[in-house]
Amino acid sequence: MPNTRYRKGKLYAADMAMYSRQIQADNSREISRLKRNLIRCLREDITSKQREMILMYYAEGKNMREIGESMGINKSTVSRTIKRGERRLQRCLRYGAESYLRNMDDL
Repeated sequence: MPNTRYRKGKLYAADMAMYSRQIQADNSREISRLKRNLIRCLREDITSKQREMILMYYAEGKNMREIGESMGINKSTVSRTIKRGERRLQRCLRYGAESYLRNMDDL
């Protein structure tokens, strides 16, 4: 019996594609709840500057130099601000999501 654990190439990619399609239906509810909680975290748990820079970086696709130029600040400041905002979002999603999502299910 071949060892399929370390297969590479087209067969592995096909297996992963089939696996992701199979689990996609299983986790659609969790993804929906995660999106709702992420939006809440973006509104409530990060500063306005962090939110503005994160949205410019991820939603508008601007790089850190462009963000810095448009806001009149250094590129390294943009980088630090985005990283701090990401960490706050991660903490919110990790620690705050469970109780928040339970409350949403009760509605």
